[in-house]
Amino acid sequence: MFPNYDVIVVGAGHAGCEAAAAAANMGSKVLLITMNMQTIAQMSCNPAMGGIAKGQIVREIDALGGYSGIVSDASMIQFRMLNRSKGPAMWSPRCQSDRMLFAAKWREMLEQTPNVDFYQDMVQSIIIKNNQACGVVTGLGHHISAKSVVVTSGTFLNGIIHIGEKQFGGGRVAEKAATGITEQLVALGFESDRLKTGTPPRVDGRSLDYSKMEEQKGDDEIVGFSFLEVPKITAAQQRSCFITYTNSDVHDILKTGFDRSPMYQGRIEGVGPRYCPSIEDKINRFADRDRHQLFVEPEGFNTVEIYVNGFSTSLPEEVQIQALRTVPGFENCRIFRPGYAIEYDYFPPTQLRYTLETKQINNLFFAGQINGTTGYEEAACQGLMAGINAHQKAFHLPPFILKRSDAYIGVLIDDLISKGTDEPYRMFTSRAEYRTLLRQDNADLRLTEMGYQLGLAKENRMQLVRAKQEGVAQVKQVVETFSVEPAEINPYFDTLQSAPVTEKQKATKLILRPNVSLTAMLPYVPKLQSALQHIAPDVLEQAEIQIKYERYIEKEKEVVDKMSQLENALIPDNFDYDKIHAISNEALQKFKRIRPSTLGQASRISGVNPSDVQILMVYMGR
Repeated sequence: MFPNYDVIVVGAGHAGCEAAAAAANMGSKVLLITMNMQTIAQMSCNPAMGGIAKGQIVREIDALGGYSGIVSDASMIQFRMLNRSKGPAMWSPRCQSDRMLFAAKWREMLEQTPNVDFYQDMVQSIIIKNNQACGVVTGLGHHISAKSVVVTSGTFLNGIIHIGEKQFGGGRVAEKAATGITEQLVALGFESDRLKTGTPPRVDGRSLDYSKMEEQKGDDEIVGFSFLEVPKITAAQQRSCFITYTNSDVHDILKTGFDRSPMYQGRIEGVGPRYCPSIEDKINRFADRDRHQLFVEPEGFNTVEIYVNGFSTSLPEEVQIQALRTVPGFENCRIFRPGYAIEYDYFPPTQLRYTLETKQINNLFFAGQINGTTGYEEAACQGLMAGINAHQKAFHLPPFILKRSDAYIGVLIDDLISKGTDEPYRMFTSRAEYRTLLRQDNADLRLTEMGYQLGLAKENRMQLVRAKQEGVAQVKQVVETFSVEPAEINPYFDTLQSAPVTEKQKATKLILRPNVSLTAMLPYVPKLQSALQHIAPDVLEQAEIQIKYERYIEKEKEVVDKMSQLENALIPDNFDYDKIHAISNEALQKFKRIRPSTLGQASRISGVNPSDVQILMVYMGR
């Protein structure tokens, strides 16, 4: 009934979709198996993509040739570039998405991708022969063969949904949980544990009073995520979000349900996300605060359904409704469905290689929430990397690994496999020590050539990158040689309350001033504007960033070069750590459990001291 596949992807969430697309676009024959064909790329929680550090990840996925950026641009209902008031390393694109359009666009793109087959069924176990994954067994009893298997099970592995004192099996509301895989892998020696996440109630937007809320409009300029020219909405077509706040009355009502809360009664064993706590967790942990912000977010262009961001909860339904109706603007709200918490199995990611292949079983890859992460973007980038490496492994090609200095994706994977996680992992700019290099604006310059060499990014992407590189070089050459008269530039400086200049200066020197923008400066200097009039806005911006932050960028590159000595020092897989008697017991245990592949990775393991790494380095040198 089924042919032999190169790659089977289990699960069609954000990780599974990127994995299937990547492997197929690189030439693998792919089977994407999902329990429900109608929920491919479902946005289970917040209908949004991007945000702080997450937006950088989406742009990196796009630069490599993934689909998330294209889909996000094609389905957005609002766009904002966050942190514009800070330096470019902190700028983070975010869009509010049309939930149904997002999933429909993903399915459309997958169906138009050659080499992708689909099948609706539950995968109960992995076929393993000679310590190698070589297919799956489905709930209907089908044995399907493949050279590599990518498991992207999301919250479905033995998932349990909690609403107050009610609990029932499920991987998502109204969808059954998946069973069999955890039990099989644990029997093979894998370590598994439980995590928890949650989602807020969905309400009827027609029942809300927006006059009592703060309106939050989108940007006037819609930059988007993809480096390709993807048709997007105009600024005027954007839907507004709104902001309101809880109050002490809301908190008092919520507290009445604590005695029936699954979280406080011990029925939930898994650890929840630290950076996206439930509303009951917020009022318990931050008892001194008398209000918490709620974002009122539309679910799409053609629906009245509203997502109440910031009100994630698993309290009894009647408590949720009573508390919500005490929030300004929600006095008469009608609920479409209550919020709930969900517990699910995950496998601590220290059991993985940098390729996201498991250490215990060859050709078996994990991506997404099965690795302990939270968020669509974190899942999608893991899916992309697992799909790439599943293809590479199937065809006996070299692995593809991104370093911490290459991408936020590299930071995420290194954090997971070196440090592990006992709570849902979320990406932040603060996790990246090289964030001046890893900006959202230069993801294409950093990564597209890598994707092109893999056969994932197509020729049109590479041509755009080359044109951008040439344009940036041209702009830098022009401004480095162009002198500006004081009479031209001082009126612009007056608007900024910046000190006037008294003599001609190179344009480059003027750009180095705080708050000075090359684009804003051009109308004051007609000859410079004429010389650069054919340059695209994104190229001008990129050139300006490189000029302004050149010294900082060079310093960071020097740090990367110094660290490369450790990153390039490989530790053999069979290295015998028991022979080293001088290192601490904690370091010995961590080294033996995680088995770092380089001295750089060894230095980032939690509990390992610099002296332990130095001793290891000396021993390896001997």
